[in-house]
Amino acid sequence: MRSSPKERTSEVGTPRQGLPLFTAICVLIGTLVVIQLWLLAAALDALLGGHTAVLFPAAAASAVLFLVNAGLLLHALNFDRRLRDRDHDAGA
Repeated sequence: MRSSPKERTSEVGTPRQGLPLFTAICVLIGTLVVIQLWLLAAALDALLGGHTAVLFPAAAASAVLFLVNAGLLLHALNFDRRLRDRDHDAGA
């Protein structure tokens, strides 16, 4: 008997077990946002100093950080939705 893809995904036993993972993702998102802000400040400083060669690499790095942040945020939101759906199904 084969299980469906939804059944094969890793499930969290309790919301208490998922809280450290959710917190770690949120801390990582916050850290990456701070790095992105620092990168923006450094790029603006370079632009005002006339060092335009660093602008493209800074923009590329910022775009990569944005995509990583978006992926982490989607993962955290899906994780929370799965947890709420499971709790709702258990309560029904």
